Amino acid sequence: MSHMQPESTIQADVLDGLDHQLVTALQTSPRARWEQIGAAIGVDATTAARRWRRLTEAGHAWLSCHPAGIGPVPPVVAIVEVDCTAGSLHQVAAAIVDDPHLITIDHVTGSRDLILTGVFPDHSALARYVGLRLEALPGVAATRSQIASAVHAVGSRWRLDRLAPDGREALTPDQPGGGAVLRRGLSSADALDHHLLALLGEDCRTSAALLAERTGASPSTVRRRLDRFHRADALIYRCEVARYLSGWPVAVTLWGVAPPDATARITGQLIAQRETRLCASLSGPHNLLLTVWLRSMEDMSAFETRLYARFPELTITDRAVTLWPLKLAGQILDPQGRRIRGVPVSFWHDPAAERTEEDLIRRLAEPRDPVPGRLPGTPDQA
Repeated sequence: MSHMQPESTIQADVLDGLDHQLVTALQTSPRARWEQIGAAIGVDATTAARRWRRLTEAGHAWLSCHPAGIGPVPPVVAIVEVDCTAGSLHQVAAAIVDDPHLITIDHVTGSRDLILTGVFPDHSALARYVGLRLEALPGVAATRSQIASAVHAVGSRWRLDRLAPDGREALTPDQPGGGAVLRRGLSSADALDHHLLALLGEDCRTSAALLAERTGASPSTVRRRLDRFHRADALIYRCEVARYLSGWPVAVTLWGVAPPDATARITGQLIAQRETRLCASLSGPHNLLLTVWLRSMEDMSAFETRLYARFPELTITDRAVTLWPLKLAGQILDPQGRRIRGVPVSFWHDPAAERTEEDLIRRLAEPRDPVPGRLPGTPDQA
């Protein structure tokens, strides 16, 4: 194990090597005790906790978690592209940034203005959101939606990888090492489960003792529930760092077309790429979506060249560079990618949209005469 290191002052726009080790340790084991985190990076527990507090207060790094899905049916993950009228992009973004089911919102280059990643309980909820919420907003010119038939990798699996091997071995990962996002989740949940999930969404490092105090359950009951969450892979933990401080300041989303019989092989290798943050199979004409973090804009051409060399059957059909990651895993960010505040992740529920849908269904249920100008019930003329 490395020897104890002195704490240095965190500069406004620079993270040093110890900061990167700290973030990597918390990415590996978000709920580890500060004594474990400190031992993994070579400092004492007090120093590790104090340094993390300063990082979070500056918005440079943060921890979060949210449920992976509750219920017998896996959630629907959708990618929605939004075109905005001139001058309305920020108005639209401000209107939807608190929608709890939107995991990410990116302002991007190219033939769309915003890319949204959302989670819905079913297809009808997606239709309701797009048709009765998004497209009704002032400033929205058009939308295009695709459903992720499989999500192979997400950013919660991405690591800075700054820990030495002995530091990694000192920590027990809080989640399995696989890449799948459409997880088992919880087939059912009671009131205590929901209360615990809500509290963990506020602070995923809350101890079992404090969770017990706040829920009124016994510590042993809380620990059993936490073990159940972890066994079911029902929580997605995120430890993120502002992208401009991560060493990977450029985010690019790529759309591609792969032969159906080659998709599994290609995605299996793409999720192992160091740059990959998101990899999903889509329902539309572009059946593969890939989001990568790169060291520089110059790396984009080199990355695509490597893709073509490795997967000649894969055709990249479009690409977009993220200009402002407005929302990342439920956290609202400034243009530099620093955290401003969090939005608890949950399914969207809008009584106004539901009433509008009910009115539409009632109108659809009323028969209309197919001949213009003829009164209902008038017989055909010979």
